[in-house]
Amino acid sequence: MWIYKKRSNKHAAIEAVQKSVPVLTLICRLILGLVFVFSGFVKVIDPLGLTYKIEDYLTAFGGFFSNFSFLALPLGVALPVLELVIGLNLLFKIKYRLTSILAMFFMLVMTPLTLYIALYNPVTDCGCFGDALVITNWQTFFKNLVLIILAFILLINTSRHKPIFLARIEWTIVTFFVGTGIGLAICSYNHLPLIDFRPYKIGVNIPEAMMVPEDAAADVYATTFIYEKEGVKKEFTLENYPKNDSTWTFVDQKTVLVSTGYKAPIHDFSIVNAAFDDITEEVIYNPGATYLLVMYDLNKASEEGAIIAEKFYQKYKNSTTRFYALTASGDDEVKSFVAKTKVTYPFCKTDPITLKTMIRANPGLILIKNGTITGKWHWRDIE
Repeated sequence: MWIYKKRSNKHAAIEAVQKSVPVLTLICRLILGLVFVFSGFVKVIDPLGLTYKIEDYLTAFGGFFSNFSFLALPLGVALPVLELVIGLNLLFKIKYRLTSILAMFFMLVMTPLTLYIALYNPVTDCGCFGDALVITNWQTFFKNLVLIILAFILLINTSRHKPIFLARIEWTIVTFFVGTGIGLAICSYNHLPLIDFRPYKIGVNIPEAMMVPEDAAADVYATTFIYEKEGVKKEFTLENYPKNDSTWTFVDQKTVLVSTGYKAPIHDFSIVNAAFDDITEEVIYNPGATYLLVMYDLNKASEEGAIIAEKFYQKYKNSTTRFYALTASGDDEVKSFVAKTKVTYPFCKTDPITLKTMIRANPGLILIKNGTITGKWHWRDIE
């Protein structure tokens, strides 16, 4: 009797586990699918943003990797499209086994990479969710640890899956997903992102976005002093270093950022004209219309777009409307660009990262009225 009850309890436990597996698999599939869809979508509608991030990675890694900068744009399209398709396939149970393998392989590549990034911090923001959701490098790594567990659970349970559609229909759906992703990327690249997640989106008042609250937390730094005495080096803090002890000899000083304080959404916006005058306030507090033509790198800027902007500039040249071209390129590059394109609008200097953040176009046009961004256009849409 005792043996029978033991076997019965064991059988009941096995049945309970078997019944819970489909529920667990469903939860894992939905969570993993939604994360992949979100991650892929926010990047596929901003392919230039991911391109810039990949370029940052290649520059930070240096050496051998710097030779592959030409792959930044293709990867900036291919990676988010792959994420988007994996996510959609998981949500709709399309090519389930193949998709589970791809999801696992994707996480096996990304998880060690994000661990390296978290440890050595070559870039401060991994860009895994684009500008829609910025998280730290360590948060990204721990997020990937969770996702790789979910992917593993799905992979070991693929034998339980029963396909909903015929194989031929599944491939048709996959083709549609891929085409949709590529279409979104091309549309966003040739115009502007469908959704703007950056600080310079339409409706933002630049002066307000630059304000820092009086009670805002500041960056906290830890300073360490290294002194030497009788051949022995020792580290001290600001509180206990041997300020008046001449027996110690100062060797070195180290300052490390302990915690980051409040940073305004827009914290690095400035404009300097050709005469090296800072005209930032003149621009952002102008009650009238001010057009800013953004060309972060003239060597990569579309000459056709610059000429189209010149025609636009001529319409407002003699009016009260102001027009400035913003670039991070040097004076010689500006002279060469002007000679090639015959443009006549005034050029001013701005930080390249700021320009890349302001608009995903090179060139791109921004309209500001009384400090508020009221319009943004890719050069293809200026006319």
